[in-house]
Amino acid sequence: MSPSIPVAVLGATGSVGQRFVSLLDGHPWFKVVALAASDRSEGKPYAQACRWVLSDPMPDWAKNMTLVPASPEALAGAKIVFSALPADLATGLEPQFARAGFAVCSNASSYRRDEDVPLLLPEVNAEHIHLIKRQRQNRGWSGCILTNPNCTSTGLTVALKALDASFGLKRAFVVSLQALSGAGYPGVPSLDIIDNVIPYIGGEEDKVEWEPRKMLGKLGANGIELLDAKFSAHTNRVAVIDGHIVCASVEFASPVSPADAVQALLSYRTPSSAANLPSSPQPVILYREEADRPQPRMDRMTGKGMTTVVGRVRPDPLFHLKFVVLSHNTIRGAAGGSIYNAELLVQEGLL
Repeated sequence: MSPSIPVAVLGATGSVGQRFVSLLDGHPWFKVVALAASDRSEGKPYAQACRWVLSDPMPDWAKNMTLVPASPEALAGAKIVFSALPADLATGLEPQFARAGFAVCSNASSYRRDEDVPLLLPEVNAEHIHLIKRQRQNRGWSGCILTNPNCTSTGLTVALKALDASFGLKRAFVVSLQALSGAGYPGVPSLDIIDNVIPYIGGEEDKVEWEPRKMLGKLGANGIELLDAKFSAHTNRVAVIDGHIVCASVEFASPVSPADAVQALLSYRTPSSAANLPSSPQPVILYREEADRPQPRMDRMTGKGMTTVVGRVRPDPLFHLKFVVLSHNTIRGAAGGSIYNAELLVQEGLL
């Protein structure tokens, strides 16, 4: 497929917006035709308005692209819009685009809990994308909204999918160590985070305790039946640039040996509809056998940042197993995830 599907990015100057721009550079299916930002940046060249914070260089095609308003009229040439908007803006703007016929692939939390909106990880619940048909019928619009989960829920849910499919998940107690880039730019003040850990991220624990239940749930005639499992989460901000770690203790329907759990992780495969898309993780899950892995600095770019890395699977004295999960929060947990969702949308003929 040639890069003939026109797309746009909302919130293009922010840290996640920049990651969209970087990952869409040279994409085999999608061509960026517009970048949208706030009123203060409107009309400026992207290179002038954007303080580029990624180590990858700003693509040449983006530098002189004039920023336009975040409105359906200004983005009329696009079919898909990638939303890197904060939740307060996404709540009002994303439905405007869906009503106007755009497919909105959102990184925002605004509509994740809606019963007719897919909360999507294609390697976990690709079939949930068909909620879009019900969404269009319910809301009377030709476009759609589909969301990717919170960046901390992402890697955890991929690992739990492999284990739940084999052993039946019942309870999980999780502690996150979340990178600074998850707070956007300029993010956390240096005097707050240097020589420190911040044991609070607003709204995060509730997301991690609820979102996996929707993603691991079953799509039925009446929507998603949430997974019958309980989660307890502690979320913490740490002085790491990229890459969220989650330390998980998990209970299953019956005891599971570490060897069987590792085998389940290694043998897990993406559903066929999502297995060979441009952004499909290769591999889906990588297991590190070293005692001190995964580590963000060493492992976050595994599979170009799309692979979930798991390590330290061992017995848990209170539950059945405990392990460590690493996922790149701005690639797999944000922009890369939304792009993967858009590819599945095209693959399934739902654009």
